[in-house]
Amino acid sequence: MRHRTGDLIARATNDVDRVVFAAGEGVLTLVDSLVMGCAVLIVMSTQISWQLTLLALLPMPLMALAIKRNGDALHERFRVAQAAFSSLNDRTQESLTSIRMIKAFGLEDRQSAQFAADAADTGAKNMRVARIDARFDPTIYIAIGAANLLAIGGGSWMVIHGSLTLGQLTSFVMYLGLMIWPMLALAWMFNIVERGSAAYGRIRTMLEEAPAVDDGTEAVPAGRGLLQVAIRDFIYPQASKPSLEQVNFTLQPGQMLGICGPTGAGKSTILALLQRHFDVTHGEIRFHDLPLPILQLDSWRARLAVVNQTPFLFSDTVANNIALGKPDATQAQIERVAQLASVHDDILRLPQGYETEVGERGVMLSGGQKQRISIARALLLEAEILILDDALSAVDGRTEHQILHNLRQWGEGRTVIISAHRLSALTEASEILVLQHGHIAQRGRHEALAVQPGWYRDMYRYQQLEAALDEVPQTQEEALDA
Repeated sequence: MRHRTGDLIARATNDVDRVVFAAGEGVLTLVDSLVMGCAVLIVMSTQISWQLTLLALLPMPLMALAIKRNGDALHERFRVAQAAFSSLNDRTQESLTSIRMIKAFGLEDRQSAQFAADAADTGAKNMRVARIDARFDPTIYIAIGAANLLAIGGGSWMVIHGSLTLGQLTSFVMYLGLMIWPMLALAWMFNIVERGSAAYGRIRTMLEEAPAVDDGTEAVPAGRGLLQVAIRDFIYPQASKPSLEQVNFTLQPGQMLGICGPTGAGKSTILALLQRHFDVTHGEIRFHDLPLPILQLDSWRARLAVVNQTPFLFSDTVANNIALGKPDATQAQIERVAQLASVHDDILRLPQGYETEVGERGVMLSGGQKQRISIARALLLEAEILILDDALSAVDGRTEHQILHNLRQWGEGRTVIISAHRLSALTEASEILVLQHGHIAQRGRHEALAVQPGWYRDMYRYQQLEAALDEVPQTQEEALDA
C-alpha cells in the first residue's frame, strides 16, 4: 500500500479540517480586515494627511517581510508536524487492531514505550510550530508601535509648522488605532492559510496519484459470457521479476476452476488481475470477447462476488453483514444463502440470532463463522462469477464438503473460481491449475492430477494422511463412549 491506514485517516480528518478552516474563517477574516483597513487608510490619507499616512506606513514593508519569512517556516514545520501526527495515528490504529496479539506476546510495555516515543516526537514538532506561531503577534505589535511613534513624531512636527492641527493629529492617532485589528487579523489569516496550505499539499499529493487501473468506457454486455485469460507475463509495480508467466485458461459459464500451489506461486495474483486491481503487463483477459481494460470498472465488478481468506465484517448485525451488497434483501433470502453457506444453524445459536451484533471486525465470531458469513454475503449478490480466495481455510472438512456441494447446485450456469491450499476444496472443479513460481506446472481434473507425479499428487496424499491421523483420536473417543 502506498499509504498507511493511520496516515489516510489523518489526511481525511485533520488535514481536511485545516483546509476547511482556512477556506472558511480565513476568507471571512481577509474580507473583513481588508474592507476595514482600506476604509481607515482612505480616510487617513484623504481627510487628514496623505504625507503623514505614508510616514506611518513605513514599518509595514518590514512587517510584511518578517511575516513572509515566518510564514514559510511555519508552512514547513506544520507539514512535518502533520506527518508526525499521521505516524502517531497509524501507531494507535495498529495497536488497537492487534491488541490480542500484543497481550498474547506480552508486548504491552514495548508498545506503550513506542507510543510514548511517537507522542513525544509529535509534541516536539508541534512545539516547533508553536514557536514560529508565537512570533506573529509580537511582529504586529512592534510594527504598530513603530507606526504610532512615527505618526506622533511626524504629526507633532507638522503641528509645530502649522501644516496640521492638534485635532487632526489626535484623529489620525485614533484612526491608526483602528488599524490594529486589520493588521492582527491579516497576520492571523496568514497563519491559518499557511497551515491550510501545508495540509492541502498533503491532501493534493494523495489526490493526484494516478489510479492503479484506468476506468473503461464500455458496459459489460448482458448475459453470461466466456472468460478468457491469456497472460504472457505480469510484473507488479516496482518489482523486477514477473509474478506470472504464460498463464492461460478459458472458463465457460457454469464451470468451476480450481487454483492451487505452494505459497507465493501466484494464486492471489491471478484473482487480483481478474478483479482489475492491476492490469496484465503483457497479454489480456477477455469477457464476452471484450478486453477487461475497456470495460467500466463498476460494470465489471458488479459481475463478481469475491470472498477473501481474511473476511471483513462490519460492527453491525449478522443479517446486515450478509445483506451488505443487497440492502433490500428479505429475511428469507438472507436465511437461504446462510443455509447454502452452512452457517444458518450457527447463527440461530447466537444470542439474538440474525440480529446479533458481531462487534468490530466480527470479533464475536469464530474464523470459520466469519468466512461462512462472507460466503453467504457473496452468494446473496447472485453474481455471474464467484471468486473464493482460500475462503474455506477455517472450516472443517465436513462443512467444506457441504458448502462445495451447495455451491455446485447454486452455481449452475455461473462461473466459480476457487483458490485453496487444502486440495479437498478443489475435487469438484472442472479444471485445476497447479501454479509453481508463477507458471502452470500441472493442469487437469482432480482424478487425473491425484495419480500424476508432481506437486498436486504429493500434497494431496500428505493432506489425506494428515486428515486420517486427525480422525484417529475421534474414533477412539467414540469407541470409549460406546
